[in-house]
Amino acid sequence: MQVVDLSHRLESDMQIYPGDPVFSCSSATSVEKDGYSVRSLSLGSHTGTHVDAPSHFFAQGKSIEQIPLEMFIGPILLVDVTNKSSREAITWDDLAPYAPQMAAGIVLLLHTGWSRYWCTDKYLDHPFLERKAAEQIIATGLKVVGIDTLSPDETRLDGSGSFGAHEVILGAGGVIAENLTNLHALDGSDYVAHLVPLNIDGSDGSPVRAFAMKNAT
Repeated sequence: MQVVDLSHRLESDMQIYPGDPVFSCSSATSVEKDGYSVRSLSLGSHTGTHVDAPSHFFAQGKSIEQIPLEMFIGPILLVDVTNKSSREAITWDDLAPYAPQMAAGIVLLLHTGWSRYWCTDKYLDHPFLERKAAEQIIATGLKVVGIDTLSPDETRLDGSGSFGAHEVILGAGGVIAENLTNLHALDGSDYVAHLVPLNIDGSDGSPVRAFAMKNAT
């Protein structure tokens, strides 16, 4: 069995979406003082490698615990878009050759290569998924899209950006996985994605330990 870790480590001073709660992990008790160790965690629902639920953008959308677990597990369709530069759109023309492989139950992973800039200012300048491309993806029946960037939409600190990909995918009852990493290690098409969130009541998202697995040949 071959397993590829697709998750960034949660650690002090890690990168977060601008304005989100910072991550902290501190000692609540220790073996030396109390005889056992417990850590106190503080983080946002979209910290690190995570998934978005429809309620992230839609008040009446499903929250994370309402989504069937099987939706977060499925065969991977990996699309290489590492040719994209800073803030360049990923269009349907880039994805159309893969359309025959898109269907319900498939997990589409967009490999931009941008995870190499994790925890740097350049990570904010990632490529993004064009709204029309998201609409075409959803039209195939596919409902799970992951990307190795901060967001599938353009990140603009001045608030001028749009959230077209979020609105289309989450509005269709789909889910989005963000801040993936190690997508370059997925050589071949036999991998299954595991993007299973925590069972958090009413949450609009959840950090995940995302990984891909394929059986040994």
